Amino acid sequence: MNTDKLRREYRVHKEHLLEQNAASDPFEQFERWFSDAVNSKLDLPDAMTLATATPQGVPSARMVVLRGFDAKGFCFYTDYGSQKGKEIAANPNAAIVFYWRELDRQVRSTGIIEKMTSEESDAYFASRPVSSQLAVQTERQSLVISGREHLIEGFQRVEKTYSSDVIPRPPHWGGYRLVPNLFEFWQGCPNRLHDRLCYTLQPDETWEMTRLSP
Repeated sequence: MNTDKLRREYRVHKEHLLEQNAASDPFEQFERWFSDAVNSKLDLPDAMTLATATPQGVPSARMVVLRGFDAKGFCFYTDYGSQKGKEIAANPNAAIVFYWRELDRQVRSTGIIEKMTSEESDAYFASRPVSSQLAVQTERQSLVISGREHLIEGFQRVEKTYSSDVIPRPPHWGGYRLVPNLFEFWQGCPNRLHDRLCYTLQPDETWEMTRLSP
């Protein structure tokens, strides 16, 4: 299949991504853009690609949901024994990407992933819908199973088990935080003359901003 017919031209935006207008702190710049995505009513503005790798450098990537961010990093939750969990345990270097097509914007960040505290994971787990809590108790992520019926039966089983009890967070499930050492903000522009601003963490914990060729 030739996909060249899907090519489209990027739109003219009100303003370019310029150094003098960008925040000096990349977390502040991300918050500006994330707020724009939310306020624009985009579908799933919190969806991000998470890329991890084995110690040998074999990569894998998948979509996860951003569950919060601050000056420490970007948070998400999963099964510690999943493929990504095992890869993070063996090689904490990782990358995330956000793409908001309607705004012609992309943000990517690389850094080190660390586990969140038990208190943070407990608090988030308790805030989830009951059905989501039960789903975590149903089966360990990434295990080979016999079929969909296995999942349904497992869900019904734990639903009965915890029908009148507080559902505890299982010890195999919790939060991770990507602590960035690099950000890149990309703004699509006509004629492929895109804006790319890169923030790199310096030894003194400040951020250096540079412009990259598109």
